[in-house]
Amino acid sequence: MPTAEDLRSQLGHTLRETNLAGLGPLYRGKVRDNYRLADGKRLAIVTTDRLSAFDHVLTTLPFKGELLSRLAVFWFAKTVDVFPNHLLDVPDPNVMICRACRPLPIEVVVRGHLTGSLWRDYEGGRANAAYGLTFPAGMRRNQRFDAPLLTPSTKAERGQHDLPISEAEIARQGLVEKAVWARAAEAARALFARGQEWALSRGLILVDTKYEFGLDGNELLLIDEIHTPDSSRYWIAADFERRFAAGEEPQMLDKENLRQWLIQERGFAGHGPLPDIPDQVRLDLATKYMSAYERITGGPFEGKPGPVLPRIEQNLRARSYLP
Repeated sequence: MPTAEDLRSQLGHTLRETNLAGLGPLYRGKVRDNYRLADGKRLAIVTTDRLSAFDHVLTTLPFKGELLSRLAVFWFAKTVDVFPNHLLDVPDPNVMICRACRPLPIEVVVRGHLTGSLWRDYEGGRANAAYGLTFPAGMRRNQRFDAPLLTPSTKAERGQHDLPISEAEIARQGLVEKAVWARAAEAARALFARGQEWALSRGLILVDTKYEFGLDGNELLLIDEIHTPDSSRYWIAADFERRFAAGEEPQMLDKENLRQWLIQERGFAGHGPLPDIPDQVRLDLATKYMSAYERITGGPFEGKPGPVLPRIEQNLRARSYLP
């Protein structure tokens, strides 16, 4: 794992964005720069160090892009027998070459516990209507559900807010063809079960996550990322029950650390001026991401300090993706 000094020095080398014109047309998401290759059938997905919260890009984290991309590759390999995904090649630690799919306009969120935005909706009396589900009265924050729940959300443009949507409303609006949605929902449940099983074997609880699916012709594939600390919540399993019984927050190894800091320290939950993120907050979260990586994979994170973009360009040229 990079040292504290390495992390601090990397603050000056974080990858905010790329402009690799030779790769093809660019679509810039919240975290990923997506290039459509010349054949039109593949995407080069470059995971940057951008950090978003409440649907706004706020800052960057040292090594974040590499951590997320490496973890996604790890999880794609570990779940390919559960459901096929779009990954084809990994020419650089920050880059995945993937099949170009037509994304479904819905994120499939699977939750094992009552926490995060769902807890805020539940506490505010909005959960039943927002998600089209019936939640029992008297549940506590972070309480485990008897069985994981699907709570889909819309996929907003950058800077806009994703919104919860019920499965009935997805069908009513015709957002996803009925048979396709059924396959996606079944896949999400199976992927979450595999993720929870592996996480628990590594001393973690996979609390909740979001999946994205896309169509390549008629074939449904898992796309984007899977089970990263950006798209998932991870709690330390060993002391969760004690902390829950005592009304204490679990130990978290994911982006929720930043969300809670923003709410508690800056009063920010997605509305109003964007707050500055102090370097120490960035470094603390980067350390948690690295800890999550090493716990999940069982191996060290070996990110090397220094500029990221020249390495990406060199590796893409070496594999003939760039001229």
